[in-house]
Amino acid sequence: MKVQPRQQIIDIWRATARSSYVDKSWIWGGRDGSNSISDAEHLLCLMNPAAEVPTFKLDDPDQMAEDVVDALRVLGDSVEIPRRLVGILTEYFVRYSDEDGTPLFSGGGYFRSGDPSIEVSKEQQGLDVVDSFGISVTLSLATIGFARVFRGVVKRADLRQEIDKLERLASARLTAAMIGMLRSFSVNVFEVDSTLGRTLIHMVNQNALPNRVIVEELRNELREIHAGLRDEVIIGSGAGQGGRLDNPNLLFECGWSWGIVKGAPKVEGFDNIGPQRAGAAENAPYLYFTVVALDAVEALFSDRTRLLGLLDEEQLRLAQSLQLRWDLTQKYWSTIAQFGNERWPLEDLPWRTTDGVESDYLSLLVTSISVQDLVSRRAPDEALNRVGRVLAELAGRNRINRRSFPGDSAVSIHHPGFGVDLGGSEEDGGPSLRWIKTDFSPLLLQRTIRIAGLLKNPVLRQQMVSLADEVWTHLEHRRIGDDRGRDLWDQPANEFPQIPRQDSRPSWYYTKRVVDCLVTAAQVIGNPPVSGSRLADYTSDLLAEAEHLFDQELLSGSSEAGPAMRAKMDTLRQKLIRARKIQGDRPGSAGVLISEVLSALDNLAAAREDVSGAN
Repeated sequence: MKVQPRQQIIDIWRATARSSYVDKSWIWGGRDGSNSISDAEHLLCLMNPAAEVPTFKLDDPDQMAEDVVDALRVLGDSVEIPRRLVGILTEYFVRYSDEDGTPLFSGGGYFRSGDPSIEVSKEQQGLDVVDSFGISVTLSLATIGFARVFRGVVKRADLRQEIDKLERLASARLTAAMIGMLRSFSVNVFEVDSTLGRTLIHMVNQNALPNRVIVEELRNELREIHAGLRDEVIIGSGAGQGGRLDNPNLLFECGWSWGIVKGAPKVEGFDNIGPQRAGAAENAPYLYFTVVALDAVEALFSDRTRLLGLLDEEQLRLAQSLQLRWDLTQKYWSTIAQFGNERWPLEDLPWRTTDGVESDYLSLLVTSISVQDLVSRRAPDEALNRVGRVLAELAGRNRINRRSFPGDSAVSIHHPGFGVDLGGSEEDGGPSLRWIKTDFSPLLLQRTIRIAGLLKNPVLRQQMVSLADEVWTHLEHRRIGDDRGRDLWDQPANEFPQIPRQDSRPSWYYTKRVVDCLVTAAQVIGNPPVSGSRLADYTSDLLAEAEHLFDQELLSGSSEAGPAMRAKMDTLRQKLIRARKIQGDRPGSAGVLISEVLSALDNLAAAREDVSGAN
């Protein structure tokens, strides 16, 4: 794999520290300005690898790797780096809280006007958005874990107080973000014969069956989700909507809207986090924000969160409610994506949402949900490979591993990007807002690496690794080459000459997503190697033969032939013990050890034959 996560993350950390820490101050903002999302993305370029990859620890000076310290040298030495981070992180959490300490989740400059002639109003810039809820969950969990470990090695009372303050701020923001996500959940119910219903039926009907048959089959496939929405979603937005689905003439979709749903009830019992703001978002799920929420909720019940005990009792209750929504939503979209017995709707590019919007970007989002479902079901390689083929086609269609040409419309997915119209954002005055996404390439790389890590068939796995190499080469070409943003992202004009050159300030939005790819690559590389059943069977046969021949050699009296022979036989025994121990996870390595034993035993047998022949 061309992606070398350790060296690449070190290079990004060095560039991030150089561009961000000037005259002992952290410089907030990049190409997209400063807001609650961009500044969190900025920090997560450091905090996410530190939280997810053990070799990038920043919370214990004694365990900090030398190349990590060298990359972050502008922040200080191994003792000073975590102290500086405490101050920088605290500054973020204070920066995005109002005067009474209530966390703020506004989209700021990430909101774009749907009408270029009308500017986004200040009130609109202050609207809460699911992207901020989601990234706040990720950053808060990383911060709480960092604070817990660092506190354990700190002896100074004043520094311990600073760490305690940081953890309180992060915990409060985490709670508020979880409540915001509960109030942004949406269940959209519509008639079968409505425009939404007809669009959904057309999307899933890959075999040209009568609509009546499709509706019946679809309702049957979704019956457990329907029951969960009806009986178990009882707090936050979406509560009570499932009861309408008993009507056989209705269909539905569920997920997260772009912000707090208009009219969403408050989540009772959490007055300590400040007032819960009224919502403005339309009561309809948006695929992009649904994927953002699913990724954030997944972090709440990860092994790291559980083992470090990062959630308090109140947060655990909120997490249970969010996990229920995660289960239902993930199951809903994976059912839609893989509906039918032949071609999946996911394979019918591009994906079309019920409001009629079509885009390869949406297809890429759906692959993420599908992979989560396939992993949970321990699906075979055949199913994973179907998603892999979709990713390969998306790479070609969108000029990642194919040449673009002047006037090529496919380039628009990279710049200006895929736009999402935010329904309801215009009701308080100002234009209708849009949310622009330009992260197609890093998202594709992350999905590809994940599929590669799951495949057991070495041929299929290598195909995905080759695709990942091509996408990484594309991304490397898009690094910024000068000024403050050097070695960071994104300069799409390097790859697509028809795109106007962007300014040289780093896009923390884009850089953070590249870092996410590298973290995923590090996790895949850190897992035991995946091997096919043929290699495992072959190794088992080799081991059986080697152990049998070894026992025969012992029976022949080799172990009594003298100290040198006893030492040699003991070495062979240890190799067999080691081979048996690792054959499950590393059959190839076990096979090499077994081959060495077989070769040595054959040499002994040949020597005996020579002696017998001479006599």
